[in-house]
Amino acid sequence: MLELAIGKVLFQQVPQRMRIDQMGFVRNKDSPDDYRMLADSFGGQIHLSQAVEGWLVPGRNPFGLYLYREDVDGLAAVFRGEIPGDGGPSDKPWGMYEFALNAPDDVLIRVGWPTRLR
Repeated sequence: MLELAIGKVLFQQVPQRMRIDQMGFVRNKDSPDDYRMLADSFGGQIHLSQAVEGWLVPGRNPFGLYLYREDVDGLAAVFRGEIPGDGGPSDKPWGMYEFALNAPDDVLIRVGWPTRLR
């Protein structure tokens, strides 16, 4: 039996393009504009949906994505200049080597890999 957990992220308006596109995610051709289903070649899936009016407060979006990718440094190079802080990935106290990006509607995207596996 196949079992998956898929992240769903809400936006004021579902963006036409998002940084996640540059991480290898491609839109499912059958998904409607207001509910986008994306998948990557590693088996990852994300659903993007429009929030009900009033659910999201600008600058205080509680939604985020964590993308596990072994090539953290390669993806960080793609987003150079957009990564807050010192501009690159770093080892975190929680055992991940990661960086963060801010997506539309202040959705936090973190890209990381376990430090012990590097």
